[in-house]
Amino acid sequence: MPMISDCSLSTEKINAHLTENASALISKLELFKQIDSTNRYLMTATQTNAASGSVCFAETQIAGKGRRGREWISPQGQNIYGSFLWRFNHIEQLNGLSLAIGVGVIRTLNKCGAGNVGLKWPNDIYSDGKKLGGILIEVTTHSNGEASAVIGFGLNLNLPPNLENITQAYTNLHEVAPNVEWERNRLIACLLNELLPITAMFEKKGLNAYLKEWRSYDCLLNKSVSLFVGTQKISGVVQGIDENGLLKLQRSNGVIQTFASGEVSFSA
Repeated sequence: MPMISDCSLSTEKINAHLTENASALISKLELFKQIDSTNRYLMTATQTNAASGSVCFAETQIAGKGRRGREWISPQGQNIYGSFLWRFNHIEQLNGLSLAIGVGVIRTLNKCGAGNVGLKWPNDIYSDGKKLGGILIEVTTHSNGEASAVIGFGLNLNLPPNLENITQAYTNLHEVAPNVEWERNRLIACLLNELLPITAMFEKKGLNAYLKEWRSYDCLLNKSVSLFVGTQKISGVVQGIDENGLLKLQRSNGVIQTFASGEVSFSA
């Protein structure tokens, strides 16, 4: 039987598992029983001078946001739905941040006992060809040249099977690692222990510090895929990512092209 705690989110329990470093980086931690979207909440907060390290999590979202405007399905009390805000001196310093955040999520899951997990470019968490979670970063630029990033992430902890409004294959942590006792408050703290220091140091370290590790988690490498860029479908074999985090795709004529964005399907 999967070992899953149904314990409600608790600031006290999250704080109990935070490292001293992560705790110092949190300016405000808010928990909601229900919210439209944790990302939307913090995007609004950027307009009222909310500080770096503003963090929020929710038991459920009624308008959860995924990539490309998709809805993120958010059943009550079952999964991880959270975001945090960080301010940067220059927008150029955010290049590749989502890849570094992906590395942090995989580090966390590995430490917790989920080893069979990987990254699907540009910012999905996968296991055995099924989606386990995702990352959504939204950026606001300011007149002084600074930028604010809201880093949102969702992880399926106990997402019920065969949900009608999810069209892609998905999995959850109790299926990936059924012998782990998954408790949301502890998992949230462990995620913040990794993700906040990565974000705080990203302006100094940059993407290069995480490229090798990201590549070791790449679950698209050498796979035949279809890449959808707008209405265009481009088929090829994934050759990893370049130094800027762009996807490298080898076409049927042998030419390797790079792409900064797009939606990847495993079936070419």
